[in-house]
Amino acid sequence: MNELEQYISIIAGTDFNKIIISNPANKSEEYQKLVIEQKKDFCQISKYTKKQVFHENVKKEKLADRCAKLVSGHYRQVNAMTADAEHIILISKDGRCNYKVKRLATEAIKAAGAGRLNNTGSAAADNGHNRKKNYILSEGMDIEPLVDMGVFTKDGRVVNSMYDKYKQINRFVEILNDEISNLKVRKLNVIDFGCGKSYLTFVVYYYLTEVMGLDVNMIGLDLKADVIDKCNKAAQKYHYDKLRFELGDINGYKAPFDVDMVITLHACDTATDYALYNAVQWKAKMIFSVPCCQHELNKQMKPATLPIMSRYGIIKERFAALHAPSGMGKQTWTFTVITNRDVIARLAETMRAALGREHYDMYKPTALIIPSNLRESHLGRDDNSCALENIFLAAHSYGVGSVWINQLGAVCDDEKVRAMLDEFGIPSDHVVYGIAALGYAAPDAPYKDRTYAGEVRYIE
Repeated sequence: MNELEQYISIIAGTDFNKIIISNPANKSEEYQKLVIEQKKDFCQISKYTKKQVFHENVKKEKLADRCAKLVSGHYRQVNAMTADAEHIILISKDGRCNYKVKRLATEAIKAAGAGRLNNTGSAAADNGHNRKKNYILSEGMDIEPLVDMGVFTKDGRVVNSMYDKYKQINRFVEILNDEISNLKVRKLNVIDFGCGKSYLTFVVYYYLTEVMGLDVNMIGLDLKADVIDKCNKAAQKYHYDKLRFELGDINGYKAPFDVDMVITLHACDTATDYALYNAVQWKAKMIFSVPCCQHELNKQMKPATLPIMSRYGIIKERFAALHAPSGMGKQTWTFTVITNRDVIARLAETMRAALGREHYDMYKPTALIIPSNLRESHLGRDDNSCALENIFLAAHSYGVGSVWINQLGAVCDDEKVRAMLDEFGIPSDHVVYGIAALGYAAPDAPYKDRTYAGEVRYIE
């Protein structure tokens, strides 16, 4: 008995709720996925093509041998759900197997024992704040777009600094799953307006076709020709045959098919309005929309009627940062905003230890804005300096005090400091050159005289 047969034998011998065989090893594989469920006297294997489902019944005692033959050389992933665990087999291109078992939390076990399972095959617990979340796109799944995004490592583990992004993607997939399951459709025509770099577009297509087994035609639409070209090449790389990207404006777009689903996430300014208008005109069954920066509205906002734009002026200041000049227009920065004073104090304490400065507190600010930039960017320091200057100018114009904190740049690679940056979701390949500390100056704070030692010279 080889390694694969041994692991499958273990799984087949469990009291499983469902076994899912997925991720075909070859593009030409007839079935996209196989789903195995236990019946009264036998096991039923559902074989999903792009358009049809075929069924095969197997005696329970023959299941292990049949599964091994179905998987060997044909598929790279097996997931088996039991009442208390998820069994995962990952098979590399050279046939090596990685087998692991993920135990479910107590609440999930109870739910599974009561027969309450969600449509992913995982147990659905009612309560309990300490249980581990069972994500639809779980660790160990071979999802190329997530690897290229930097969310997954090559062996399918979540990158620590990208965990928030991972949760965000899964939450969107959960929403999709709920709505599509209610419609009970087998085919979908999808338009993604303002798709940009299309990270989420690729994940959605993967989920709809590879996990749900739907027949999907999907178009991503954007105004940037270079982005569209890259996205089409990526779709070819992933063998996503019915996903394509087009260059075009949302306003007046003519869909080539009857549209079932419209996705418009953060389409800029009035683009969201056009997308929603089109979706309604097409009588789309599903609309998933998140509006973005509304410049039309922003132009009408007056600081006199909306003091500081928010409690701490974060919205205007971050807006100012994003519109700072950037070397070659690349805008490789990320801005992290912290308003939790306990978190700020903890960061100050961690930096204090790294710096060896006894009373270091970053002036106890009300809020922090942390710009970070790619370590490899030779313009990162310049870009972030321009952004910080915009933040300070915006803060001053709204009566908010600000201080440049430069110490984080010196210690951002300290082990404990970096752990906190990872916690904030700051990319691991980013460095920090300075922080904007924001708050309100004390009413009785003395004014510090400035010494203007510089010189201005004119050459005419």
